[in-house]
Amino acid sequence: MLDIFIGRQPIYDRKLEVYAYELLYRSSERNFAGPIDGDQATSQVIMNAFMELDLEQIVGEHLAFINLTRGFIVGDHALPLPRGKLVVEILEDIEVDPPLIAAVQDLSSRGYLIALDDFIFHEALRPLVDLADIVKIDVRRLDRPTVAEHVRELRRHTAKLLAEKVETQEEYDHYRKLGFDYFQGYFFARPNIVKGQRMPANRVAVLRLLSKLQDPKVSVQALEELISQDVSLSYKLLRYINSAFFALPRKVESIHQAVVYLGNRTIKTWAALIALSNIHDKPHELVTLALVRAKMCELLARSLNLPNEEIFFTVGMFSALDALMDVPMQRVLKDLPLSEDIVGALLRREGPPGAALHCALAYEQGDWGQVSCGGMDIKPIRQAYLDAIAWADDALRQLPG
Repeated sequence: MLDIFIGRQPIYDRKLEVYAYELLYRSSERNFAGPIDGDQATSQVIMNAFMELDLEQIVGEHLAFINLTRGFIVGDHALPLPRGKLVVEILEDIEVDPPLIAAVQDLSSRGYLIALDDFIFHEALRPLVDLADIVKIDVRRLDRPTVAEHVRELRRHTAKLLAEKVETQEEYDHYRKLGFDYFQGYFFARPNIVKGQRMPANRVAVLRLLSKLQDPKVSVQALEELISQDVSLSYKLLRYINSAFFALPRKVESIHQAVVYLGNRTIKTWAALIALSNIHDKPHELVTLALVRAKMCELLARSLNLPNEEIFFTVGMFSALDALMDVPMQRVLKDLPLSEDIVGALLRREGPPGAALHCALAYEQGDWGQVSCGGMDIKPIRQAYLDAIAWADDALRQLPG
């Protein structure tokens, strides 16, 4: 896993209650940004806050302020960001021209709050002031008479005023009396570092593929196209399907034929297995373990005459996802469109699939007091485990490298 970092500095209202957090680029646990291109810093903050970490855990119910460079504002690097939670900060060095004004107007109309950062008034900025919800003034950059002039000018508009870089009690008292609505600076709190972890790119790719494979809405045609687009996956899948393990009566020469012979769900399952086996920086035994659990859960369901054996198989196979991806199971499952039955079984051991997984894990770990499933005797449970091992060994022996 790769460590990721994000800086977070609170913004307070006039009651000294947290109004929002500004999210800042950080490259390590050292509390400064380090040299980095503006677009890169913005993209890293967005990726870390909205895709790698949980924004709710970072800012809770509060707003999130994020600096956007011109490239992001005018759309060169446009990314989907949540409305209602985000305050877009327009940096002071961005050139103000008609394309920028039109882009800010569009952001505002779509529900994003607009803040002007390190604001120093000049006439060219007036169109942005008219659009702004918040204007941030660096009170250490301007002398107090100039700040007061800015306040008088800006009070003609609807924007709230934020005093940033407030570092003493006296400064806070002065600018509060002057009429500022919000405050930010070292007097209140220095930025703290929120640390998380990012999955390596190869695991992210596998997870995205699994998400598409497990989508219940995916059509047969879309499934064929998805697998066929990945040359390595389609090649390995066809080799595998034509191996002795499946013993088909004739050679399968296309993904379409494979779906016809084996069915939509079977193709999804084995494509997922091949994808998981392609995680090369993890012990191969983890994939073996997942496959044994999958088959044992399926066999337990069959012994109890339970419907939907494929759900039991999926629960068993995905029970090792947290170990394969190096992230908690709850986070992995957020990225997969799985049914509530499968999610409940994986997270809380709920329902018959959860009970089967609990039994498989207990047998695997030798926790004999927990080895039970639907009132079955120990003998058929043991046989299910042994049959699952033999089946998994045979299946993996045929799996293309």
